[in-house]
Amino acid sequence: MTGLRYVYAVCRPFKAPLQSQLTGVAGDPPRLLVHHDLVAVVSHVPERDFAEGPLHAHLEDLDWLSETARAHQGVIDALTVVTTPLPLRLATVFRDDSGVRTMLEAREADFCRTLDRLTGRVEWGVKVYVETEPPGDDAPAEEPAKATSGRDYLRRRSSRVRAHEDQWQRAEEFASGLHATLSAFAEDSRLHPPQNAKLSGAAGRNVLNAAYLVPRAVSEEFVELVDRTKGEVPGMRVELTGPWAAYSFAGEKP
Repeated sequence: MTGLRYVYAVCRPFKAPLQSQLTGVAGDPPRLLVHHDLVAVVSHVPERDFAEGPLHAHLEDLDWLSETARAHQGVIDALTVVTTPLPLRLATVFRDDSGVRTMLEAREADFCRTLDRLTGRVEWGVKVYVETEPPGDDAPAEEPAKATSGRDYLRRRSSRVRAHEDQWQRAEEFASGLHATLSAFAEDSRLHPPQNAKLSGAAGRNVLNAAYLVPRAVSEEFVELVDRTKGEVPGMRVELTGPWAAYSFAGEKP
């Protein structure tokens, strides 16, 4: 089949079949390209969309980008079920199989070292949100005229500010303690910047956004450890996602 080569991930050779009827980017089923002791998982994609010029334009199209990212992630998820993939960047494209093999040859030592470190392990994501915030300095102020006196108004205002500060202190202590507990259990961890609520659409303010590298064999225990913290502190919401391919520990940006 003609077309460019879209590369999803690199992994070790594996025997377990991928899920039936799996399609990848541009609707093409992924296939395996073997090179020495590595496998590149690739699809054929059309030049009209994935040559350098059209691809650059498409990456500014959020609908196209979202559809491509979903297809890309679908293949990564299917691989994660049967092996340990090393995901490559979204829209990693080569001219032909020879280009993919050249890339594998050039990066073979790095790929092998990373796969040795990640084999048998998955990534779990944990986020903590503060669901409610007491009014602080930025809250609409009660008019002093409605208060019994100026002193009463200032006292109530000061109380609201203290409540705001106390809640954030509790949130920080809870998030820091949870991260320390989970990091001690996991083999490795990464702290990511808090998510912007306007971009993520998640309710509340994100105070912990972390990833943990956990052996598959003890993932159930890790999940139970996280579940025990849910509801521990009023006003805090703990969200667990995964298991994922180890994006945060692979040296590749999603």
